[in-house]
Amino acid sequence: MEVRIDFHTHIIPENFPDFEQQYGGGRWPVLERTCTCGARIMVGGKNFRDVTDQVWSPKKRIEDMDREGVDIQVLSPIPVTFSYWAPANRAAEMAKIQNDFIAETVSEHPERFVGLGTVPMQDGPTAIKEMERCINELNLHGIEIGTNVNGKNLDDPSFIDFFEMAEKWEVPIFVHPWETLGRDRMPRHNFMYTIGMPSETALAAATLIWSGMMEKYPLLKICFAHGGGSFPYLLPRLDQGWNVWPHLRMTTHPPSFYAKQFFFDSLTYDPMNIRYMIERFGHEKLFMGSDYPFLLREIEPGKVIDETLELTEEQKKAMLGENAAKFLSIEKKKRGVVLANRTNAGE
Repeated sequence: MEVRIDFHTHIIPENFPDFEQQYGGGRWPVLERTCTCGARIMVGGKNFRDVTDQVWSPKKRIEDMDREGVDIQVLSPIPVTFSYWAPANRAAEMAKIQNDFIAETVSEHPERFVGLGTVPMQDGPTAIKEMERCINELNLHGIEIGTNVNGKNLDDPSFIDFFEMAEKWEVPIFVHPWETLGRDRMPRHNFMYTIGMPSETALAAATLIWSGMMEKYPLLKICFAHGGGSFPYLLPRLDQGWNVWPHLRMTTHPPSFYAKQFFFDSLTYDPMNIRYMIERFGHEKLFMGSDYPFLLREIEPGKVIDETLELTEEQKKAMLGENAAKFLSIEKKKRGVVLANRTNAGE
């Protein structure tokens, strides 16, 4: 019997503060209630996203988890709340509110949730300080960051200290696309979600490799959302570039060598993609992830893994829960309690 861990889910406090009213400026996300079970996330007076109470209600989440066979959700902030554009002290204030809420939700339901925090990446010392608080005071299991910070790729010198400390403290990092490249060309067809985000993720992953960051910090624990976007399928092209442009090389080995250090969620929708990623990276590098509770999420969570028929039971067990538990250092005690509860419930 496996423990199913949904690595990729998002949450926001129901009483999310209105920083636009408090501090001014049109870029703060504001949660505008539309009914008892729904709201809009507004940015600059425009509807960024419709959400339901699934995104703030632990009770609703647990009901969905029980119905869909998920034992543990990994809670992370919604990327639009990163607010990297804001003054660091105000972005830190927003981060603390969310991190405290996630920690509180985990403490109230310790058998069903673990949490990832957010930090103000626009200022290295402030980001490191909040990362330390997340891990040591709030007992969160990692940090979620965006694929870029105000247009700066993740190899920018201003982020080196953050990644150095993340490696030293063994803090897992979940990289999620936001502020995607080419977004001015994607307002039609919702291409920001289907084309922009995968492309943005590929750029972030390639940047961390080509710049030598993964060679310099080989113990960094990094997982990319949405199956790594288009990155896994561009690796041969990146290798070819490394081969034909020796004057641009910043690493000892080609990109595919360092790509095996990465982890990915399984949100690819197609068993064909899962088979490719297993062949490219190994099943040990993949975690079940659904993007709950948004429209593009996988229903039921883990469906693409369950439908990959060539997998052994041990591979499925690892991808559905064991790999994420190891990556996040989710103690065996928590997993044991989950299994015991399911057994007692007659499952």
